Amino acid sequence: MADNKLLANAIRMLAAEGVEKAKSGHPGAPMGMAELGVALWREEMRHNPINPTWFNRDRFVLSNGHASMFQYALLHLTGYNLSIEELKNFRQLHAKTPGHPEYGYAPGIETTTGPLGQGIANAVGMALAEKLLAEEFNRDGYDIVDHHTYAIVGDGCLMEGISHEVCSLAGTLGLGKLIVFYDDNNISIDGEVHDWYSENVAKRFDAYNWHVVEAIDGHDVDAIRNAIHQAKSIHNRPSLIICKTTIGKGSPNKAGKEESHGAPLGASEIELVKKELGWTYASFEIPPEVYAGFDCKSKGMNAENSWNQLFTEYQSRHPQLAAEFVRRMEHKLPDDWSSIVKVAVKAANDKQETIASRKASQNAIEFYAEHLPEFFGGSADLTGSNLTRWSKATTLTEANRYSGNYISYGVREFGMAAIMNGIFLHGGYRVFGGTFLMFSEYARNALRMASLMKIAPIFVFTHDSIGLGEDGPTHQPVEQIATLRMIPNMIVWRPCDTVETMVAWADAIGRNKSPSSLIFSRQNLKFIERSQAQIDNIARGGYILVDGGKNPDYAIIATGSEVELALNVATKLTSDGLKVRVISMPSTSVFDLQDESYRDEVLGGAKKMIAIEAGVSDSWYKYVGKDGVIIGIDTFGESAPAAKLFDHFGFSVDKIIARLK
Repeated sequence: MADNKLLANAIRMLAAEGVEKAKSGHPGAPMGMAELGVALWREEMRHNPINPTWFNRDRFVLSNGHASMFQYALLHLTGYNLSIEELKNFRQLHAKTPGHPEYGYAPGIETTTGPLGQGIANAVGMALAEKLLAEEFNRDGYDIVDHHTYAIVGDGCLMEGISHEVCSLAGTLGLGKLIVFYDDNNISIDGEVHDWYSENVAKRFDAYNWHVVEAIDGHDVDAIRNAIHQAKSIHNRPSLIICKTTIGKGSPNKAGKEESHGAPLGASEIELVKKELGWTYASFEIPPEVYAGFDCKSKGMNAENSWNQLFTEYQSRHPQLAAEFVRRMEHKLPDDWSSIVKVAVKAANDKQETIASRKASQNAIEFYAEHLPEFFGGSADLTGSNLTRWSKATTLTEANRYSGNYISYGVREFGMAAIMNGIFLHGGYRVFGGTFLMFSEYARNALRMASLMKIAPIFVFTHDSIGLGEDGPTHQPVEQIATLRMIPNMIVWRPCDTVETMVAWADAIGRNKSPSSLIFSRQNLKFIERSQAQIDNIARGGYILVDGGKNPDYAIIATGSEVELALNVATKLTSDGLKVRVISMPSTSVFDLQDESYRDEVLGGAKKMIAIEAGVSDSWYKYVGKDGVIIGIDTFGESAPAAKLFDHFGFSVDKIIARLK
């Protein structure tokens, strides 16, 4: 059996040689964290390389994702289906080993990391999901949900503001099964960090209500193992284990220096590393005793088989709970979901309510929550404004930490969005959370990561335009809708009334591989009467509200609060003897996915195209063409009552008619 030194050196050499072959990457952190990999992946972490998605596995998140060769090396060495050829293809096109770990590429990658700080935020979400599911499904003697979440962070993760947001919340929530390792090597790309990062991390996390294991030798496997055992014994607080390490350990000339952080060591230095470590093997050669020492397949299968036996007994004693658990972990909707949606949409249409779409959104949540016990909602301190809470929701409180389905995230928009990603990745919940549309700016990178990972949290954004009024331009979103639509794979809805809102929510709930941004108004929006065919076409993202006949003089496209305005403009133009088509397009994202014939049917044939939306105008040219007219806002807003603002910025029937003439 190989000793720990040889096992750690195998990680170092795979990292150094993988980066060298790619001529790109970060060898230093993997070389410095090698002993941590041995202690955690080989000994303490419960995982099954043969079945990487086994539910009750421990989750591992490499928040400092630039150190990706650390994770790839461990996946390969412990027995996952990640060949040595994939490690040789590090950072190459279509390899399973991209520059930063990406969810859905290599087996065993729980989340995409790279933007520093988001990995630890995802880990907080995973740990919260574990606690919530355990409270909901575990029964005496049958702890079917019982696993830890491990994460590694570096200085960069802790400098990013999101780490403050999520670690503060994790301490408040007392997430005892969250164990984080701080790779404390004092080096970033610019050099030794003490000139710009001198805070006492231990005291910071102690203030967050974390259990802190202060500076241990990060190159001592026994010390790391003991620290993990200590952390596991603390059940009411998350743990931070501070590991003092040397970046690039094993490199005679670059260890402890920024030169080893973000660039290959160089061929000559690689040879010196081999001599320093006593590594006598060829490039990418791993001796059999190392594979034998790292092999976790038998241990992993035994752990999974034990859990399977426990779950079989659980199914026998609690069949309904077991069936519900399986359904939710497989991200399956109830069998009668399509019927549920039809009833919901019909009810909204029958009520004919003129209300704010944020209130229509709350009505949708209220209805669908009755049929979706996996709903988990929240808001970044704006519950009363976002209207994301429903009547039967149970909010997590200090006295009721885990038996609930709604959370107040506090003023933490970025942290909320990244935690939501982690909850979805863990499984068991359809998660949504709200804030003002303006503050999507704070959450932007987490929204992008959800889209990139092809996961489906639901982001609720209210107060969608200058219609919020007196709060002024700091709170009036003019560019946010357009920029959300620009994110690949992000589904954006801006419904115009209660019926479109109900359809938008159903669409978002029904997705598993695309996140959704649902955008709602503060002000009341008039109910619009439709035929059944028009109602059915809402789900296609865009549809004709007023036909206008063949080859109309004008075709007007509008979204959200501007649909009523478009209808009023059409009425005026029609009274002047013109033919006008009105198109409601609540989701350009979904409309663009429709077949060409349908899109042509909706958009084609008009002599002049017009788009009306209270936001920046550029994105509408793809629909109206260079000769079209766009009624938009290409400046920031003003502070005034909403009605005066709409008139001031040209959103009135008379001003639009004058513009057309």
